[in-house]
Amino acid sequence: MSVPPTPTLLLAVHGTRDPEGARTARALARATAAASGAPVRLAFADVLEPDVGQVAAGVEGPLVVVPAFLASGYHVRVDIPEQLARAGRAEVPVAPALGADRRLVAAAAARLARAGHRAGEPVVLAGAGSSDRRALGEVERAARMLSPMVGAPVVTGYAATAAPTVAEAVAALRARGAARVAVASWLLAPGLFQARLSEAGADTVAGPLCPHPAVARVLADRYARTLSTAQERPLAASAMR
Repeated sequence: MSVPPTPTLLLAVHGTRDPEGARTARALARATAAASGAPVRLAFADVLEPDVGQVAAGVEGPLVVVPAFLASGYHVRVDIPEQLARAGRAEVPVAPALGADRRLVAAAAARLARAGHRAGEPVVLAGAGSSDRRALGEVERAARMLSPMVGAPVVTGYAATAAPTVAEAVAALRARGAARVAVASWLLAPGLFQARLSEAGADTVAGPLCPHPAVARVLADRYARTLSTAQERPLAASAMR
């Protein structure tokens, strides 16, 4: 009896014209393959090609799309499903966004410590931003989780789309009397948004979460859980007949 092939993990990232960001995406794909034990293909939800649908159309057999996004904004909820539908692969399961996973919040704390965060120095957790209130709520939850990890108050700020901006959040902390302010990055890779963090007027600015190994481990976990759920559904449907 032949063993069915391991479903492909299609890693969906945002895409950036920053060469370092693109290298980070490729490195993340390799790390995710090692963590999951699955064949991994890389695709872009925006900015670059091939997009998710183009890659999915070229994959024979089962696959699972795992979005490398920290919040469930427009790309995760709309762009990725639409790209799959256009490619005739609407049946492909899509894992949820990474969200405020404790392992990722701990990675943000580690990156902040590496950048030189001082005890008690208030922190702005800098997310990409979204017009979706649910996505912003996920960033706010991560900020609440980060505060006890770094031993300092943490507020949110955004690189685009949402308010306050990172610079506004830094300025507000200074207006409340903070002598020093730190920025923790709630971004996965280098690019335009990460560059904006360095221009926000903070004293300490952490790098993006990658290449912290927790990112690949969480992506591998999302793949395994989504695959398990997808395999259970046919069994449940046949049991009801």
